[in-house]
Amino acid sequence: MRRSFLKTALFALAFLAGPILATPADAAERRSIILAGGCFWCVEADFEKVKGVKGVVSGFAGGKVANPTYKQVVKGGTGHREVVRVTYDPDQVSLERLLHLFFRSIDPTDAGGQFCDRGKSYSTAIYAGSSADKAVAQAAKAQAAKDLGRKIVTPILGGAQFYPAEEYHQNYYRGKGIVVTRRGPKSKASAYKFYRKACGRDARVKQLWGGAAPFAS
Repeated sequence: MRRSFLKTALFALAFLAGPILATPADAAERRSIILAGGCFWCVEADFEKVKGVKGVVSGFAGGKVANPTYKQVVKGGTGHREVVRVTYDPDQVSLERLLHLFFRSIDPTDAGGQFCDRGKSYSTAIYAGSSADKAVAQAAKAQAAKDLGRKIVTPILGGAQFYPAEEYHQNYYRGKGIVVTRRGPKSKASAYKFYRKACGRDARVKQLWGGAAPFAS
């Protein structure tokens, strides 16, 4: 009887302690930044490679319509941009570093879109949720302009409501599902590679940034 009581008591303690023990030590310290860099498939694929980044979600921000769909955004009129929300561990990677990489993975001189994708929904921006993040973003923009020797048109904006895109768009660059393209049926991963090359993203980034382009293949 005593053993049974002890067993029950230990189980109860383990149950109560479980949520505390299961919580990652760094979970409360993770931060996020919203970046608009053209096609969110590409920005997601780029930043998921960065050490210290804990998650990247494709979505929309900056518009006036709640819970917009992809079709609504690309059609125009909602005011949203395609964006990604990058969640990172500041003990492993700084916001300064992330924004340094961001500016060198886009064409920050183009206000009309990115590469083959045109219109506001594909234009670049940084949505900084705090005054401290905004200051970091402004410094990163100034440094990018100095390094490039050209005017940077990417705006630094305040925080914005983030709406995740449909599940279909998440991790598109490594998806196995079959989609129909101009070149016939392909896996999402293959369609992504075809799109990225055809759109000229890496070619333009390398033309602008040369060896400083971190993700251009």
